[in-house]
Amino acid sequence: MTHLWVRAEQRPNEDRVGILPEGVAALVAAGIRVTVEESRSRVVGIDGYAAAGAEIAPEGSWPESPREALIFGLKELPEDGTPLVHRHIMFGHAYKGQPAGRVLLERFAAGGGTLFDLEYLVDEEGRRVAAFGYWAGYAGAAVSLFALAAQQRGGVCGPVSAWTNATEMEADLLAALDAAKAPRPSALVIGALGRVGTGASDLCKRMGVAVTQWDMAETASGGPFPEVLAHELFFNCILARPGTPVFVAPDAPGATRKLSVIGDIACDPTSDFSPVKVYDRATDWAAPVVRVHDAPPLDVMAIDNLPSLLPLESSKDFAGQLLPHLATLDALGAGVWGRAEKMFRTHMTEVTT
Repeated sequence: MTHLWVRAEQRPNEDRVGILPEGVAALVAAGIRVTVEESRSRVVGIDGYAAAGAEIAPEGSWPESPREALIFGLKELPEDGTPLVHRHIMFGHAYKGQPAGRVLLERFAAGGGTLFDLEYLVDEEGRRVAAFGYWAGYAGAAVSLFALAAQQRGGVCGPVSAWTNATEMEADLLAALDAAKAPRPSALVIGALGRVGTGASDLCKRMGVAVTQWDMAETASGGPFPEVLAHELFFNCILARPGTPVFVAPDAPGATRKLSVIGDIACDPTSDFSPVKVYDRATDWAAPVVRVHDAPPLDVMAIDNLPSLLPLESSKDFAGQLLPHLATLDALGAGVWGRAEKMFRTHMTEVTT
């Protein structure tokens, strides 16, 4: 029997979950055994999972789970160096040259486990089947606008925390923008046709921000792109990969510009392929931006778990997309799971040869 073990997230400020109680009920009805760990932070309470037929396990107990269990989480595991013997479903961030990614693959090599990276669950045409992108874009644009409002008042964006829902977040943002007493800015979104770019564009429009929407056609020349510097806000909403043009060059902070805030929603600063070359580390909820230039100010927002600022809405969206594929876990060698494993095996050659 296929056994799905839903682990508690172990990163701070991570309240999301990849399956809801109704999804558990559907998997159990289909003959899949489901275990759900208790969690102090998960946005959905444990009682609903128990009522749906899940077995309940203590928080953080997945290392002692049966070897054949599939361990399902969202964000990365603690970087403790232990060998990974299980099959894991999660966002690994391991295939684009990230230093921590190589360490993760080495742990799989040491333990004999397998990574089914959620970022690489794709259909026959290579399109992702489940993503948090829309809410990443929505929340990332909101935090970037909070940063601009703080700039306009002579400060730097302060800490953020999860909102109960998008309506509450929008009300707080409107108040901050109005308090800044400045005209609404203009924004350039690159990757505007994707999930992330759509979310960022929608949030901007709701705030009265004029949006220029670019996608592959507008960036086909390979740059440079002076239009980025001509907008107060720039949102990078594309997946970094080989051949991605540079949108913000290293010398951009000292250039003549209107650009005041970069929302690097794709947030992959340690990748060799990152198109935003003015910063080198992710930001977080306690310090949402890094200031890369003072006069005039230029801030970069690069929080890497943006959807968790709206954990319930983003969990519902993602879980609904993923559930049909979780229902096929008894056929791991085929479909999206087979393609994900092939990607893993390809990249494992980097650490085993």
